[in-house]
Amino acid sequence: MDYTHEVPHSNLLVVRADQPFNAEPTAAALVEFPITPEELVYCRNHGPVLEYDEEAFTVRVDCPQGSRTYTAKELKDAFPRVEVVSALQCAGNRRKEMDQVKKVQGVLWDDGVICNARWAGVPLRDVLLEAGVDAQALAGWHVCFASHVTPCQDDNDYGASIPIAKAMSPEEDVLLAYEMNGQPLSPDHGYPLRVVVPGYLGARWVKWVDTIYLSPEESPNFYQQRDYKVLPEEVDTKEKAAPVWSKVPSLTTLPLNSVVGSVTRTGPDTIRVKGYAIGCGDVQVAKVELSIDDGATWHEARITYQEGKWSWTLWEALLEHVPESGVVYSRATDAQGHVQEREGKWNMRGVAYNPWGRGKW
Repeated sequence: MDYTHEVPHSNLLVVRADQPFNAEPTAAALVEFPITPEELVYCRNHGPVLEYDEEAFTVRVDCPQGSRTYTAKELKDAFPRVEVVSALQCAGNRRKEMDQVKKVQGVLWDDGVICNARWAGVPLRDVLLEAGVDAQALAGWHVCFASHVTPCQDDNDYGASIPIAKAMSPEEDVLLAYEMNGQPLSPDHGYPLRVVVPGYLGARWVKWVDTIYLSPEESPNFYQQRDYKVLPEEVDTKEKAAPVWSKVPSLTTLPLNSVVGSVTRTGPDTIRVKGYAIGCGDVQVAKVELSIDDGATWHEARITYQEGKWSWTLWEALLEHVPESGVVYSRATDAQGHVQEREGKWNMRGVAYNPWGRGKW
């Protein structure tokens, strides 16, 4: 692939791969900001990152009633602008930890491939309604997205899909976004147009989206069918995986999770612990607890930020009477009473890992 015209990237990220550019901030930096600054938003790519002109960039919408092509600017002008605060998380968040249990395949991300942003754009539902889509008549179908404008590692283009019920529900807040945190998207994050699917893993949030179509089947793209799935634990090679991919459901939501972002000593026997947590889908985090005695006793942290049903949760706690050194664990409980488990489930691709968060002092 040609990286001659690659755009410059933030220098505040830890680079995990140069070509394609994949990089993340530290969790310690992330937890200082309820809304993640642009320069701390992780970058996940499968090809070169290029800059496009919104007046020339087009998106084609195909449905049973016909097709329509818009420039990114026409789309922005033709439909109302709406905002949604939503966390965006890569399915490979914490993969490096899983790799320490048993080797996995993929970029060895730490715990910084997550952000929380204020997205603005056009409701996908409005665009599909304008095209004449009848969600009831197409019950069980899928809305497929693709980006053909940049080369891709494992397929001819990058593609994904979501159920039509998700796309067409006004409560699900799915957008064709052109802004992040009040500013136009940068090329790194999908300028001039990307999909925003609150509550779903980042792999479905297609950047530089130029094609939208409806299908009775999920997207046939590599990244929908042969990646981003939790394979059975006994599948630990590509050869074993080959006949299994089609039998395993594609990931949509990611599991309840919490991470210790920083541990700071504030006195001879006190520490301040900060971190983030994120619920599954639209089920928010209800509480976060910390333990310094390997889970024997727990102390509830103070939630310092939540916004709506799609945001992450920031939390912190001041722990007293701690020894000179030790380990602190975090666990989250969601609004439905589900509790984050101590151990995560190993899988070959290292996705959806969510054991207790862990920090040291």
